[in-house]
Amino acid sequence: MILDTNIVLYHLQGRLKDSLYGTDYSVSFVTEIELLSFPSLTADEESTIRRLLAEDVSVLGLTEGIKDAAIELRKDHRLAVADAIIAATARVSGRVLLTNDLQLRAVLANGAQGVDLL
Repeated sequence: MILDTNIVLYHLQGRLKDSLYGTDYSVSFVTEIELLSFPSLTADEESTIRRLLAEDVSVLGLTEGIKDAAIELRKDHRLAVADAIIAATARVSGRVLLTNDLQLRAVLANGAQGVDLL
């Protein structure tokens, strides 16, 4: 499964009803950038995020296939660049995107699912 940025944030905040542990998760490199670029990020928060990315999930980079799919998704659905890349990463890798973003869930249909929050 691919985790959208919002799901990782919910996980870090302890807001997920069900734990993410025990499953093979990945994130797009875009999620890594989004997580680490919050202006108010403290050193402890950055350390926690870096540890999560190094130990608990794999970070998927940009490939030609992801780039092409992101272009099509952006053109067809007017997605923001970051959302198009994250959705394309899920689509090209053949994995389900966990997201609470309703637009991404609509675009990916059966290729995306939401999570319950506390």
